[in-house]
Amino acid sequence: MIKKRPSIQDPAAESQMFNQRALFGFAVVLLCFCVVVFNQYKLQVVMHEHYMTRADGNRIKLIPQPPNRGLIYDRNGILLAENRPIHSVELVPEQVKNIPETLAEIARLIEITPERQQEFLKEVKYHRRFVSIAVKEHLTEQEVAIIAVNQHRLPGVTLEARLTRHYPFGELFTHALGYIGKINAKELAKLEEEGVSANYAASRDIGKVGLERFYESQLHGQVGFEQVEVNNRGRVIRILDSKPATSGDDLILSIDMNLQQKAKELLGDNRGAVVAMDPRDGAVLAFYSNPSYDPNLFVHGISGKNYRELLNSPDRPLVNRVTQGVYPPASTIKPHMAVLGLENGTVTEQTRIPDPGFYKLPNYSRAYRDHVKWGHGWVDVYTAITKSCDTYFYDLAVKLGIDRISDYMKKFGFGSRTGIDVMEESAGLMPSKEWKRARHKQSWFPGDTVSLGIGQSYWSVTPMQLALSTAILINDGQKPTPHMGRYFRSQTKDTSLIAPLQTAIEVKDHNNWRIAKEAMRQTVMVQGGTGFNAFKGISYSAGGKTGTAQVINMAANQKYDANAIKEIHRDNAMFIGYAPAENPTILLTVTVENAGGGGSNAAPIARKMMDYYFTRQSAAGAQP
Repeated sequence: MIKKRPSIQDPAAESQMFNQRALFGFAVVLLCFCVVVFNQYKLQVVMHEHYMTRADGNRIKLIPQPPNRGLIYDRNGILLAENRPIHSVELVPEQVKNIPETLAEIARLIEITPERQQEFLKEVKYHRRFVSIAVKEHLTEQEVAIIAVNQHRLPGVTLEARLTRHYPFGELFTHALGYIGKINAKELAKLEEEGVSANYAASRDIGKVGLERFYESQLHGQVGFEQVEVNNRGRVIRILDSKPATSGDDLILSIDMNLQQKAKELLGDNRGAVVAMDPRDGAVLAFYSNPSYDPNLFVHGISGKNYRELLNSPDRPLVNRVTQGVYPPASTIKPHMAVLGLENGTVTEQTRIPDPGFYKLPNYSRAYRDHVKWGHGWVDVYTAITKSCDTYFYDLAVKLGIDRISDYMKKFGFGSRTGIDVMEESAGLMPSKEWKRARHKQSWFPGDTVSLGIGQSYWSVTPMQLALSTAILINDGQKPTPHMGRYFRSQTKDTSLIAPLQTAIEVKDHNNWRIAKEAMRQTVMVQGGTGFNAFKGISYSAGGKTGTAQVINMAANQKYDANAIKEIHRDNAMFIGYAPAENPTILLTVTVENAGGGGSNAAPIARKMMDYYFTRQSAAGAQP
């Protein structure tokens, strides 16, 4: 039996309910549509730039390009620091079917330690498979050839090259040039603090010491970039734009490579330092510290064994003796002391004192000995410098007092850094009453002043300080700024690094400079002078002062016997000199550790350096 459908009881009410429901549904649909339209408008219009930037960030990458480091040349154009290509064998994981087998095959061709093989397999796990990974770096020419010949059998294996620093003269210029090395966390933090870390985005190395560190910003150059399009896996599809890196400026030095080699030859196996400078502007012609070491060891990361050998060596090759070696100046400062005594009126050109071979303070029994035990008789300022009379300067120092000496010698640069273009520099020590009280908790004694008169006691200097102080003396108080950097050369211009002379000391009577310099001339040019034997027969005029610096204190009645004490306790040989005497173009400071007398061990080195310098000047047709 067919069931009948129930009839609508109230058609009007049902129709109204349907209309209401339909209207509500339409409103909901309209609202949803409006939301969709609004979101589309917000995404495509309001937030267009924001999301376009984010999309480009996923699609477009900036790859930094490292700049070539500026080269370094000596004054004659000889290349001292260059950029050499190094080769590495690299592997792209996604292009290699069996990585362990390929790695083993490479290891059969060239030497790769088992430790390095394990490290490489670990690196593969966290690197992207399409990124090239170095299996071994710094390949030899033979290894490059072997890989190149067998490369057709090694799909996914490539030979890559990049530039790195190389120092062709090795240890000859280490303490002057310094070296570069891997950027460490401390250096990176400093770069970020200075706001220049972006410029090192593609760089692995930075100047560590020497000129490489001092002129880092100019030598490094400016980073470049490539703007590339990448897919969703980060693979480069195409290059959209590029800006080439700007190479660092080339640095031309005032150093003469041949004179530097001569310094090394003359020092031989002795520990010490040789500084040659043009006193007219402070240009350093030779800057040699011995012993030295090969800076190329540090460029690619020195082994722990090699570093410990350098660090623990009793000869301290890591110390730059030119600017970090501190020594008693000994008699080399007697001309400086003479200028002070003359300027202060404590002595005059005619003042003479008796020298019985020793000096005694009033009311003290101790005798301070002269190096000539029977004395020099009656001594004036010329004889005191020429024959290096200790008694004259013992007496002069006591009359002047520690305060005058300390204050005046600081004007010569003692106790301060010279400002030369390396950061590894000691200030030495120019002692004072206040310093001794603070350092040793003791008062300043009269005996301290006596020893100070001959450059002993607590007084310590660097060879570079001695060179600068001598330049001030022969320039009549005008101070040059010592520098090895002569000028920077870029593609567009040359930038000079030479600073003008500055007035360091003003005197009441310029004749006082003449007196000191004439005594220094007699020291090497007149028989009886402490430097005469070393300079006998020279074809040019010169001036200088010898010094023999005690390393250990000796009792008043104790006789010095070099053979009876350890080598490291023997006297240091010191010498300062310049030529020609009338218009100096070269100034030399020579320090030879534990060698003995300055006149017999340091002065001959200076004389041979000057001979070589003037011989080359004559050969080049230049005026000395």
